[in-house]
Amino acid sequence: MNNSKTPTYALLIIDMINDFNFSHGDMLFEHTLPIIDPILQLKKEMNKRGMPVIYINDHYQLWQADYSKIISACTNSKTAAMIKSISPGENDYFLIKPKHSAFYGTALNTLLHHLGVKTLILTGIAGNICVLFSANDAYMREYSLWIPSNCIASASMQDNQFALTMMKNVLKAKIDKSGPPPSIF
Repeated sequence: MNNSKTPTYALLIIDMINDFNFSHGDMLFEHTLPIIDPILQLKKEMNKRGMPVIYINDHYQLWQADYSKIISACTNSKTAAMIKSISPGENDYFLIKPKHSAFYGTALNTLLHHLGVKTLILTGIAGNICVLFSANDAYMREYSLWIPSNCIASASMQDNQFALTMMKNVLKAKIDKSGPPPSIF
C-alpha cells in the first residue's frame, strides 16, 4: 500500500460524536443523518485497504482523549443510534481538539507525518466551520485534500455549499460526491 509511487491517504472524521445541544443543533442533526452511511462506506473501504481512519472530536470539557467518555457525554435520546453507528473502532485513531480546526492544539500533524500521509479525506460536521477550518490548516501544511460532498454537513445547506466552493476554489480540494477519486483506490 505505501510505496514511493502510491500516495498515502487518511480519512478524517470530524466532530461526528456530538450531542447537538447548541443553537441550530437540531438543524445540523437533520443535515447530519444523510452523511452517516457515505462516511461509513468510506471508512469500510479505508479499513479494507489498511489506510488510517482518524477521528478528531471536540472534547466536551472532558479534556481526555477517551472516546468512551465523550460518547457517553454526547449520547442522548436524539443521538444514541447515530453515535452507535459512527463510533470509532478499535483500530481507529482518536484525537480531541480544543477549537474548530483538527490541527489546532492537537497531535494531528505529527500523527499524519508518522503515518506518511500526503492526502486527507475530510468528512464530518460542521462543514462550514470545523471541516472548513481543518481544510484550511491542512492546505497550509501542504496536504492534498479530497472532500466528498455527501460526507459533510452544516446547519444551513447554503453555508455547506459555500464551504465546499471555498475548499474547491481556494484550497484546491477535489470535491466529488460519487465516490473517492480513482487514484485513491
